[in-house]
Amino acid sequence: MRDTRLVLVTGLDRGATGWVAGRLLHAEPDTVVVHHDMSALAEGIVRRSVRTEHGVPSETILELAHGCVSCTLREDTLPLLHALAAKPDVRRIVLQLDPGVEPEPVCWALHHALVGDATITDLVTIEAVVAVVDEGRWLAAATGDEPLDLTPGDDRTLAQVAVGQVEFADAIVVTGQAADGWAATRTAAVLDRLAPTAPRASSVHRLLDAIPDDARRGEVTDAHAPLLRWSPPLDPDCGVTITVFEARRPFHPGRLHDAIDVLLEGVVRARGRIWVATQPDVALWLESAGGGLRVGHAGAWLAAVGDDAWPRASAERRAKAAVEWHPRWGDRMQEIAIISHDASPGHLVATLRDALLSDEELAADWDRYEDPFTAREPLEDKA
Repeated sequence: MRDTRLVLVTGLDRGATGWVAGRLLHAEPDTVVVHHDMSALAEGIVRRSVRTEHGVPSETILELAHGCVSCTLREDTLPLLHALAAKPDVRRIVLQLDPGVEPEPVCWALHHALVGDATITDLVTIEAVVAVVDEGRWLAAATGDEPLDLTPGDDRTLAQVAVGQVEFADAIVVTGQAADGWAATRTAAVLDRLAPTAPRASSVHRLLDAIPDDARRGEVTDAHAPLLRWSPPLDPDCGVTITVFEARRPFHPGRLHDAIDVLLEGVVRARGRIWVATQPDVALWLESAGGGLRVGHAGAWLAAVGDDAWPRASAERRAKAAVEWHPRWGDRMQEIAIISHDASPGHLVATLRDALLSDEELAADWDRYEDPFTAREPLEDKA
């Protein structure tokens, strides 16, 4: 099979991602750039463009399928990539994502959604996910609470998109300029912890060659993968710190609901697995970015399933559970990794610890508590 490569370019600025996609277009023969421009969503349309190095760009107007951006992109992008991958004169496809699109769910679809009898990753190799970051503006976007408001019902914040784009990247192109050296160093410290192995440069030239062999390259990990993959720096830098909260007893659902606001101020990113007393068999996935937060089901704890379910878990998860197995709780535990830029690690830990069940509560009936976390949907890319 021919090895057609796919590069995804993501970022908050359409002009900047277009500039990077253009550089990739001219860097190698037989490259095609695909972009779905969603700037006219208010009119119910998406403009899809396809560019080649020497040909005239083609543009197609798409009406929103079912009024849904995700449906429109999935129903158009995947068949288009399938068709391009079959062309003998296409060796690299550059997929320029629009600012409101996060690369992780796109890669999930590339790996799992069938077009005919194959997925896109059966036909192409994901070469890299490249994030474009404006050094002067990105950190403010990644730590704020501005709603994205891409479409009705889209409750994501700009911070969630900004952080998700960088966290999933294999390489980062830095544009713009910070206000001063301190701001630049602080932004770099955050990027070091969000994407510790992603090389950074002001140009995409040879940047993809610097991506390490063990980079993600579109791999979507489940909710039970290591939280500190690729060993980010743990020492504080310019006030940016990583705090890992761990505990081997459940959260009181009401107190956790009140305490969770601590993750929305002075915190860039929090993500991890939580165990709520009223849902003893279910691992919940918690994820925050700036002022945005979501909690969803992440499947069952291994301690809550039969032996026949163990082989379906990853070898890494089984090994971790075996090493850390608790005689009463099994693999149930709290694990939250927090990247903060303006919050006290001690305060974060103390607030979360106060939300755990006390010894007295641990010995009582857990079902008596009201649970604000019950109405949670499974996370498609995490469960």
